[in-house]
Amino acid sequence: MNTMTYDVDGPIARITLNRPERGNGITLDMPMELKTCVEKADLDPSVHVIALSGNGKGFCGGYDLVDSAEGMGQAQFGDGKALKGSAIDPAIIARNHSPAETWDSMLDYQMMNRNVRGFMSLFNADKPVVCKVHGFCVAGGTDMALCSDLLVIAEDAKIGYPPARVWGSPTTSIWAYRIGIEKAKRLLFTGDCLSGKEAVEWGLAIECAPMEMLDERFEILLSRIARMPINQLVMMKLLINQTVHAAGLKPTQIMGTVFDGITRHTKEGYTFQQRAADVGFKEAVRERDEPFGDLGPSTFKG
Repeated sequence: MNTMTYDVDGPIARITLNRPERGNGITLDMPMELKTCVEKADLDPSVHVIALSGNGKGFCGGYDLVDSAEGMGQAQFGDGKALKGSAIDPAIIARNHSPAETWDSMLDYQMMNRNVRGFMSLFNADKPVVCKVHGFCVAGGTDMALCSDLLVIAEDAKIGYPPARVWGSPTTSIWAYRIGIEKAKRLLFTGDCLSGKEAVEWGLAIECAPMEMLDERFEILLSRIARMPINQLVMMKLLINQTVHAAGLKPTQIMGTVFDGITRHTKEGYTFQQRAADVGFKEAVRERDEPFGDLGPSTFKG
């Protein structure tokens, strides 16, 4: 695997995102490797619970878009390694992301839905998944955190979906199912982020802790879940998840994934991509977020 590690520690399977030099940025390999790891844990009769975390300064900074944005869509999809195991021709994808070419929305959907299936392997896993967030969990990184069953987060961590401002729509589209439509609208109408404390107050995370106590609290929860019989855990997860499926999660995700493609092909999306090509992706993001002050809801003063 290129993007994560997988280890089994007694009754706990540990999946750790392992691209710290890139903020654990999501590549096209990562969702597929994630799906493989989840399947390993599901099939291992010794594993009761899955622990998801990230190496480095933060959990996940979203998609690794520096190359694709700065290169106007060419670099990320320019070699076959990026789409290993996929039937989609990388050259076609590169052309599909060029403003000079006609955009094929369903080709875009096929590519991004492939990633959704990888992220949703956490939600659809037979066994519970507990995610630990430290530092930052933004943009596409929230797809993995929110598809997990429970979230333990550092008090000073940052979690949210700033691409709602331009060039993004959450593809797993699970925000409203996790925190309700009013709070989801508050975050996605602004792209604001929550601190770890706010995430607990809003019902997004189950627990927060100071950074120096985060590992301890995470391990306590994992150990308590691991005491349960696997058959009971599987039944409890199926029982609760069916309420979300019955509420229409799948069609919502189809819409969110198509919308994500649209956001990258609007006038504003092309302007953002051109700006990233001119000044660099990080600077384009800084300019995007600067008018908002990067404040969370509880600190917003007007």
